[in-house]
Amino acid sequence: MSSNVEKADRAIEEALARSGARDPREFYRDRLRELKQASPDAYEEAVTYYRETLVPSVAEGDVDPLVAWTEYGRTLAELLAPGRTVSIDSTGRAEPYAAPPGPDRLVLHMPDATKGRALLVALPQKISGAQRACYDWLVQGRLKLTS
Repeated sequence: MSSNVEKADRAIEEALARSGARDPREFYRDRLRELKQASPDAYEEAVTYYRETLVPSVAEGDVDPLVAWTEYGRTLAELLAPGRTVSIDSTGRAEPYAAPPGPDRLVLHMPDATKGRALLVALPQKISGAQRACYDWLVQGRLKLTS
C-alpha cells in the first residue's frame, strides 16, 4: 500500500508542477477533519475511497491525478453535505459541474440544506475578481468584497 501512496503522491506533485494548479490536499484534509467530527461512518467511507479508489487509480496512471483529486474533493463535500457541484467561470457564471474542470474554473459544492455555506472543491490557477466575489460570498460568508 505505501508504495502506491508514494507513487500517487509523486504523480500529483508532478501534475501540480506541470500545470501550475493549486494543491487541493490541504483543504481536503480540513474537510476530512470536519467529516470525522460530523459523521464517523461518512469519514470511514471517505478513507475507504482514498485507499481503494483514489490512490490505486492515480498510482497506476489510470486517471489524471488532478481530475482524480477533484473527484475526491467532490466525494468529501457530498458526504459532508449532500447537494450539487457547480463550476464557475472567470466571469462568475455558474454551470453544473462536468469533469474535468478547466484550469480556470472555481468548483464549489452547494449543499441542499438551506443552512450552510458552499464547500470549496477546486480553485482555479488564477482566481478572477468575479470568482473571488463568489468565493467570498458563498464559501466565506462575507458580505463585503475583498481585494
